[in-house]
Amino acid sequence: MVGVPAVVIAAPASGSGKTTVATGLIGALRRVGHRVAPFKVGPDYIDPGYHGLAAGRPGRNLDPVLVGAERVVPLYQHGARGCDLAVVEGVMGLFDGRIDENHAGPVAEGSTAQVASLLGAPVVLVVDARGHSQSLAALLHGFATFDSGIRLGGVILNRVGSERHDQVLRTACDRVGLPVLGSLPRMAELEVPSRHLGLIPAVEHGTAATAAVAAMTDLVAAHVDLHAIAALARSAVTGPAWDPVTEVRAAGVLGMRTVVTGEAGAVVPERTTAMGSAGLVPEGPAAMGSAGVVVPEGTAAMGGVDAAVPEPVGATATGEVPGQSAETGGAAAAIPGRVAAARGAGTVVPERNSSQLGGDAVGARGMSQQPDAGPVIAMAGGAAFTFGYAEHRELLVAAGARVVVFDPLRDELPSGVAGLVLPGGFPEEHAAELAANVGLLRAVAEQARQGLPVHAECAGLLYLTRSLDGHPMAGVVDADAEFGPRLTLGYRDAVALADSALWRAGERVRGHEFHRTRLVSTAADAPAWGWHGSDGARVKEGALVHRVHASYLHTHPAGNPEATGRFVTAAADYASTRAIG
Repeated sequence: MVGVPAVVIAAPASGSGKTTVATGLIGALRRVGHRVAPFKVGPDYIDPGYHGLAAGRPGRNLDPVLVGAERVVPLYQHGARGCDLAVVEGVMGLFDGRIDENHAGPVAEGSTAQVASLLGAPVVLVVDARGHSQSLAALLHGFATFDSGIRLGGVILNRVGSERHDQVLRTACDRVGLPVLGSLPRMAELEVPSRHLGLIPAVEHGTAATAAVAAMTDLVAAHVDLHAIAALARSAVTGPAWDPVTEVRAAGVLGMRTVVTGEAGAVVPERTTAMGSAGLVPEGPAAMGSAGVVVPEGTAAMGGVDAAVPEPVGATATGEVPGQSAETGGAAAAIPGRVAAARGAGTVVPERNSSQLGGDAVGARGMSQQPDAGPVIAMAGGAAFTFGYAEHRELLVAAGARVVVFDPLRDELPSGVAGLVLPGGFPEEHAAELAANVGLLRAVAEQARQGLPVHAECAGLLYLTRSLDGHPMAGVVDADAEFGPRLTLGYRDAVALADSALWRAGERVRGHEFHRTRLVSTAADAPAWGWHGSDGARVKEGALVHRVHASYLHTHPAGNPEATGRFVTAAADYASTRAIG
């Protein structure tokens, strides 16, 4: 399988405007007829949400640290399937990555440069032009010659102050032989508001995010040479795409039913739906959910990878820290109708939501009633739970689960639930609303006490505590949580301290912390993880209680497929126990 040509959008430093340029470029290229696959380097959740708005398909992550360098190309092939061009937004500065004094490689692990090298794709450097003049030539010379394995294909000047400023900068670029592919004027009104963890996720920002995306598309379309960008794009990757069924089978945890792979690598449960010719649906303006995701009636704003993606395109960044991003979906299109199918995905979209989504309806009535659909795994979405990876749902379905997305701000716990996934997000911004849904909090606590397998990361951990900033939560984890004075951020090499529904004691996992909250008034729940801090001190983190695994640590399921398979197996066991009981 020959790789789709790609261009990597990088910068000398964070805050240069990569998200502005990348998201606007995705939208502008789509507008002129390209099918663009959007990617983000690193463990980010927020930026891919804006990418998804621009592309009309899910934004995905490429993170060599969390999934392993060997999986980057297969995951790229998976996410780019069906497209003719890919835009990869980098993280921080071009050569910035994991800080590891023992790393002997030419570029930092997890850096944009590493991903560009793995893909064999050219880099376009976005330079914040404020404060730059002729000395820009020296800066560009350094980036162009620092690593011979990285090819700089050109420069996009951002936040240019005047025509004269533009002329001076272009001359500097000419001196080092780098073409100027675009020059964007300063337009502060296009910036998307941010808060303590970066940009506000697109699903929370609603119409303002849509408007910003559209404005960024207009800006890039007017000031960037799209033809030159498309001509520059290259990829050296070959080989098969990442496949969730193959992953869970290799891990020895293939679930209870046969699955097939549809377009874009989406997993389609056998006998789940009648999706028309070849099981495919033409690309629509929305990306609803991942493979096999079932959306209960009344769930509209689901967040994370399950958010509806409107038609307009483009976005902006007000700054960046590693780990700031969100995604919008697993399948490339959401289809209206009482029961519908997204591009090879087996997604159920309730009738109540169909007017918001667009796309072409395909009848598939009754798929939610299949008796062999496997254990029901409820996945929290909505404005409070926006952090997630599309591959997570795809692996759950490949392992035999039926995923039901619900919004803890207003929904009840889905009926027949056999497993619960509480991903990351911003519960601290919605604590009062979460606390007001007393019925759900009580149901989660009761089912957890009865042995319901629960996988909770960051926001999920906070939801399970006794209280969050004084608001009562589920009380499963014997701790209180509060907004803290500083950001906790970075990769962790963690060891599972005990057996759980996902990991075995002693297993080593790479994860990422990214939060401004902290636990206080903690009691004696068994810790989930252990690692050594940057100062060498031993850290014990998270909580294991009943069959609940709760932690601040974000993991990427594609890097740990066996954990997802075990979780589905635990859910199946829970479902069968309750059925017998």
